[in-house]
Amino acid sequence: MKQKASVINIIWLSMVVLATVTASYTNRMDALTSASFESAKDAVTLAIGLIGPMALWLGIMKVAEAGGLMRIVAHRVRPLMVRLFPDVPHDHPAMSAMIMNMAANALGLGNAATPMGIKAMQELEKLAPEKGTATNAMCLFLAINTSSVTLLPLGVITIRAAAGAASPAAIFIPSLIATTCSTIAAIVAAKMLARNNGAVEFPVQATQETAPIEAEASGEPELYPPGAAGKWFVWLLVAAFAGGAVYQLSSAEAPLAFSAAGLNSLSSWLIPALISGLLIFGYLRGVRIYETLTDGAKEGFTTAMRIIPFMVAIFVAIGMFRASGAMDILVGVLSPVTSAVGMPAEALAMGLLRPLSGSGSFAFMSEIVQQSPDSIVAAMVSVIQGSSETTLYVLAVYFGAIGIRRTRHALPAALCGETVGLIAAVTVCNLWF
Repeated sequence: MKQKASVINIIWLSMVVLATVTASYTNRMDALTSASFESAKDAVTLAIGLIGPMALWLGIMKVAEAGGLMRIVAHRVRPLMVRLFPDVPHDHPAMSAMIMNMAANALGLGNAATPMGIKAMQELEKLAPEKGTATNAMCLFLAINTSSVTLLPLGVITIRAAAGAASPAAIFIPSLIATTCSTIAAIVAAKMLARNNGAVEFPVQATQETAPIEAEASGEPELYPPGAAGKWFVWLLVAAFAGGAVYQLSSAEAPLAFSAAGLNSLSSWLIPALISGLLIFGYLRGVRIYETLTDGAKEGFTTAMRIIPFMVAIFVAIGMFRASGAMDILVGVLSPVTSAVGMPAEALAMGLLRPLSGSGSFAFMSEIVQQSPDSIVAAMVSVIQGSSETTLYVLAVYFGAIGIRRTRHALPAALCGETVGLIAAVTVCNLWF
């Protein structure tokens, strides 16, 4: 049966060709040429920069997996995940990796979420009946990932505080509402598109897949739990950390609450606490943490190299589309309609830019907040930034990590979530502020 071209092929080609056509009228051919080369260079630079974080977090994930944390976490949320992902065995490593990714995204730990998400995609790829083609589980996972349920939009709140906003954390509830709406819409869209999609999904039974996993686990090196002295030493360190946290709370001018300074301080504590906690768990379970971490870190290098071609393609298309002036023209055409429903031109530009470029949208949001930190426009772009994700970037990185060429309904489901999230952000901000 002849396969249809993926939607992302059409979108990518349209962006490049439209950018070229637009530049021929706006006389920006020099800027377009420069943007194509600069964007390709930026993509490679970013991919190389991902090697370190990927190596670190894949190594830490390996320690947690060897200690059995994945099975414990997966068991706790099994009822919900089994309903969402019926094609993934509940005790498969993919299930726990997806959970860890979603938890990291919810806490705003973007650097930790990406390696965990790539790990989840690698495990889901093992269940795929047709290599190179996205499964229903992959499409749903990425739809949830791009809709990005975020409990703590710490980066946005920090920018608002630095700009002198009267209430930097005022976007917390609106962002939570918007991101919840986008996630629900993405899940519903992924489920509906999966039913209407022509491709047939072949669920893998747990009895078929978990047996090799258990056998593999039994062949792993033996665990060496620490003695009483080692356990006491670790628990003394944990107690010392708790004491330090209490000391900082008691000495602070204001307690860690929903203040901008408090949330910013919380973000700086989360990553070190998570790293130490996972390593302590592995140590207490008897994992050789150093050897296991370095073994897992090796995967980070190969994965980062594998995603470079996909990132180059996406970055070039986005860079050319912006440099040609096509983005400005699109905003100008749509802004009269959107302004009538309470969406200023700046918010529309932010909504169009956010799925394409994380750094570009963040810089755009920062500029608007800096100019007028307490305006409704600043609040609106802050909520959009804090409740959405760079859809095309996420799809390019995650699918590129496992060589998926046929993405099926992943992009339409993700864009559906993005659209609903944008509408929800505008609506909530108009009602809230």
